Amino acid sequence: MNDSNNGPKFIIKTREDRIGTLQFNNDAKLNALNHEMMQEFVQGLLDLEKEGVLVIIIRARSGARIWSAGHDIKELPEPRRDPLSYGEGLETLLRHVQDCLVLVIAMVEGSVWGGACDLCCSCDMVIAAEGVTFAMTPAKIGIPYNASGLIHFVNHVGVNKAKEMFFTAQPIPAVEAVSNGFINHVVPVADLEKFTYHLAETIASNAPLAIRAIKKQFRLLTKGTLIDAETAEKIQSIRREVYDSADYGEGIQAFKEKRKPHFQGR
Repeated sequence: MNDSNNGPKFIIKTREDRIGTLQFNNDAKLNALNHEMMQEFVQGLLDLEKEGVLVIIIRARSGARIWSAGHDIKELPEPRRDPLSYGEGLETLLRHVQDCLVLVIAMVEGSVWGGACDLCCSCDMVIAAEGVTFAMTPAKIGIPYNASGLIHFVNHVGVNKAKEMFFTAQPIPAVEAVSNGFINHVVPVADLEKFTYHLAETIASNAPLAIRAIKKQFRLLTKGTLIDAETAEKIQSIRREVYDSADYGEGIQAFKEKRKPHFQGR
């Protein structure tokens, strides 16, 4: 592949013909999505669009134990501020993936945690290696996840499985994730790269304008049921009770101190 990025820090951007790749490059922090990494990610998407690629693949390095640990907890705001508001880095990143003009495929090797699961949901397709697990972990830290994120999961796996993932915060294996529609394919790790790039080439060989139009329609059709203003305000009020709480502050502090949080329900 030809490297098309000068001196990347957190994201390695490459392109080969019609296929672009964004590779996480933050192994020391388990590819946690910090602010600078998310900025590089968004810029990489925009650059690859301008370069005319037809498919973008998101990946970790070959052999990675963790695909991504999700949102960098150390960068979450202190209590009394919404950690997942519309303008926050993770929400901006997810919208860029969803609204990207070309197809985005997550090629997953290694475990996926928290907001990185939502990143997978935001991609158009997910291909995972055997042995990969997905864990939606905000309840372990005390984070009130937002409505758009919940809708992503409901659209992918249905209400009951989405509830289980969020309420238990326990990892589900790739074989289960593929059976409930969270991911598209599970392949042996030795075949992951070949399978994913062949799939990307197959997509890229089709009519670009048709693919783009179909993606836009899927985006509009899966945004969720329209809710009234009162319901939207009520949802925000419910979430505010959590990020204003002592438990939220305890969850963040416990993570920073590398200990188990002591939640008191207040």
